[in-house]
Amino acid sequence: MNVHHIIKALVISALFIALIAPFSFLKPVKRSPDIIADKQVKPVVEEKIIELPLHNVVLPDFAIIGNVKMKKRKFFEFIYPAIEQESNHLLALRAEVFTMIEVLSLEENLLPEQEALLTRLIKKYKVSTKYSHLQQLDELLLRIDIVPSELILVQAANESAWGTSRFAKIGLNFFGMWCYKKGCGMVPGGRDEGAKHEVAAFDSVEHAVQRYLHNINTNNAYSVFRTIRGQLRTQEQPLSPQILATGLLRYSIRGTDYVLEITEMIRHNQMYFDDILSKPMENSMKKTQDKPMAM
Repeated sequence: MNVHHIIKALVISALFIALIAPFSFLKPVKRSPDIIADKQVKPVVEEKIIELPLHNVVLPDFAIIGNVKMKKRKFFEFIYPAIEQESNHLLALRAEVFTMIEVLSLEENLLPEQEALLTRLIKKYKVSTKYSHLQQLDELLLRIDIVPSELILVQAANESAWGTSRFAKIGLNFFGMWCYKKGCGMVPGGRDEGAKHEVAAFDSVEHAVQRYLHNINTNNAYSVFRTIRGQLRTQEQPLSPQILATGLLRYSIRGTDYVLEITEMIRHNQMYFDDILSKPMENSMKKTQDKPMAM
């Protein structure tokens, strides 16, 4: 190797040393094995919040019933007694309204207790106080009436996923009903920012069914439903659950698709209705008669 090549090699070596010399004093920091383990092994675990029921009802665990037919039957049998009880109550009130209409039709005066009952009913069922008594009673006939049990049962099944939804288990809300006072129920997980509604909670299945029926019978969204029902009554036709389901377009944002699904559920589950509805629940009428009229 000549002198020129030796000098060139030394210059390159010197440049290399000059480049790395400023960093030669740096030593790698040794991390504690515990710290490394903490960062790599221990993931952040969110604490699961257990939501306690807002009622004291012993609710069947429908989710663990593997047999579909058994689950459906258990669900319908669980809800139906409350439906029958409230339906009997509504029919008893409806009979009182008919009696008052007959009195006025004979140009007689209502008894003081009938006047008091009428005052409570027009307030509860949101009938205009500007109407005459006879007009008020005619409007009450449209509002104080039953909904076919088959329709109520399939709506309950649809809205609560056969009793397995959070709102059914925590708040006995089988019908997806909302409320608007803070603390009145359960806050939906996907509620939009700024929204204030909650999903209503009830202390009994009877209370839930009462609120459902009162909603159908008073809410302006279901005026078409009540008109169809009134026409069927006038024509002395049965209250067909499939026909009346067409009046529930505004019950769900799904509109027509929702109505079609409900009517299909009624058809598909008819075998259960034929069995359950043919067996009146013991003492249901007695309970209705003994129960004070809720005004």
